[in-house]
Amino acid sequence: MCLAIPAKVLEIHGDVAKVDFGQGVAREVNVMLVEAHVGEYVLVHAGYAIQTLDQEAAEESLRYWREILEQNQN
Repeated sequence: MCLAIPAKVLEIHGDVAKVDFGQGVAREVNVMLVEAHVGEYVLVHAGYAIQTLDQEAAEESLRYWREILEQNQN
């Protein structure tokens, strides 16, 4: 199964963006496949942004991820 995680774009330098996955987790990802802008959300898979998301869809997806992770901790 492949997973893509939403992240907020913090900075862009060429084809590399610094993104925030939430709770202080920031990483660099390749954005050459999408037209991303600072402040937008992208879906990240295997180090590549593969799709842009609107804020509502990204926040809904992040909410689901938090619920899944919380259930697995119990």
